[in-house]
Amino acid sequence: MKRIAAIALILSAAAPSLASAASFDNRQAIQGERIERGRNNGSITWTEGIKLRAEQNRIARTKSQMEAKGYLTKSDRNTLSEMQQQASQNIRSESRDGWHRLFNLPRVGK
Repeated sequence: MKRIAAIALILSAAAPSLASAASFDNRQAIQGERIERGRNNGSITWTEGIKLRAEQNRIARTKSQMEAKGYLTKSDRNTLSEMQQQASQNIRSESRDGWHRLFNLPRVGK
């Protein structure tokens, strides 16, 4: 009985960190899709796309460096959340800044 209680305690402690990792990865994927959708419809230019993808890579590298110690502190999660929020705002502003790929030109780059 004590063993089951101990296992339940360990799993309940690990669940928030697993959930935050999944939500981080999910948000990264959604932001990547927003960038590609903007690239496909022309609202994000080639150079804007490069800049936005580099920002996403920088966030992923930062997360990897923070996870090197084996866990993310609340401060680490807050930092990553702020970085993702800023990236989301950058995607929104770049897609609405008035610079568009001319639709008669083909899409270039990744």
